[in-house]
Amino acid sequence: METRRKLEILADAAKYDASCASGGSRRKATPGGLGATEGMGICHSFTPDGRCVSLLKILLTNICIYDCRYCTSRISSDVERARFSVAEVVQLTLDFYRGNYIEGLFLSSGVIKSPDYTMEQLIAVARTLREQHAFGGYIHLKSAPGVAAELLTEAGLWADRLSVNVELPTPADLAQLAPEKSMTAIEESMGVIASAKAAANSPQSYAPAGQSTQIIVGASPATDADILITSDHLYRSYQLRRVYYAAFSPISHADPRLPGAAPPLVREHRLYQADWLVRFYGFQVGELVSSAMPDLDPAIDPKLAWALSHREFFPVDVNRAPREALLRVPGLGRDTVHKILNARRHHALRRADLAQLRVAKRAAPFLVTSDDARTAARVLDGQALRRQLTPPVQLGLFEARVSAVRGEI
Repeated sequence: METRRKLEILADAAKYDASCASGGSRRKATPGGLGATEGMGICHSFTPDGRCVSLLKILLTNICIYDCRYCTSRISSDVERARFSVAEVVQLTLDFYRGNYIEGLFLSSGVIKSPDYTMEQLIAVARTLREQHAFGGYIHLKSAPGVAAELLTEAGLWADRLSVNVELPTPADLAQLAPEKSMTAIEESMGVIASAKAAANSPQSYAPAGQSTQIIVGASPATDADILITSDHLYRSYQLRRVYYAAFSPISHADPRLPGAAPPLVREHRLYQADWLVRFYGFQVGELVSSAMPDLDPAIDPKLAWALSHREFFPVDVNRAPREALLRVPGLGRDTVHKILNARRHHALRRADLAQLRVAKRAAPFLVTSDDARTAARVLDGQALRRQLTPPVQLGLFEARVSAVRGEI
């Protein structure tokens, strides 16, 4: 098979993996070497600061011995198969980089022969790029669960980021739809990566961009609560840099246990927002979802949903409230809260000052300033306030993913 046709097949097969952001690495260019992660250079991805980067995103092969029901590369699938050699992936990466098409490589694979054999092939690509070609661009390697600890440890010496995808949020989901995988094996691999990174001589000496994972949304009956509880556990236990949420894409000749349609994209978006609130805004998962309300409200963002159900918390005094309270105000992001805290050190803030600080208008009902502190705060009817602050249309795919990555809450 010609390389071009292999590329068409294996790039298309890689499109279902969303966990390909390239932030966090600081690999510098070396004299006589090629590329660096610091510069701006076929997959568009976003770093945590919102910068758009391009990665060559491919599978080594879509041949796989596993039969994960949601995967187009499963052994029972009738898709056309292809496989790159290590040398072909190396050459493709170099050619695309020299052509200024990419800034790095995202390399995953079906499981060939065994998880260990597959990981050896992926490591060989990264090692060859680093050692033989002095490649300083970004490299992200995906690992199947159950890879030997020594291989995972070596992989982090060559790759900027490693990931072991959870894919499904509960052990029961894995047993039903991915019988060759288990949550125990997945977490053991994550633990090896976390331990190797903790033992490294410096943050840049082992997987400098950390590790990530992906959860498919809507492939199983799992609720948003199930997904967020699993994500929170993985963040706390294995120091993950990111959990990515990918809406399930229906596939041909699908297992009857899989849904026939993709979930609304807004569900993926709300999960990203809730994830951000837990990680950076001081919220607990139990404040956003519960046994009584296991799914996030698709019509409004989770911070606004919390605010509307906890109106006794508001209005927040913009001149006296601690940072933690300000972060719970709908429309106030971390940067805006930082500006407010700095500004109020010099004088009491009025409504006009908030406008100068470009505070979002939707924050106004939840704040009180120095010029209205002595007047009774106007308590808006819950439904009226909800209608006032609900966006008229759902976000599109691009807008949703960009705002999720940038953390615009």
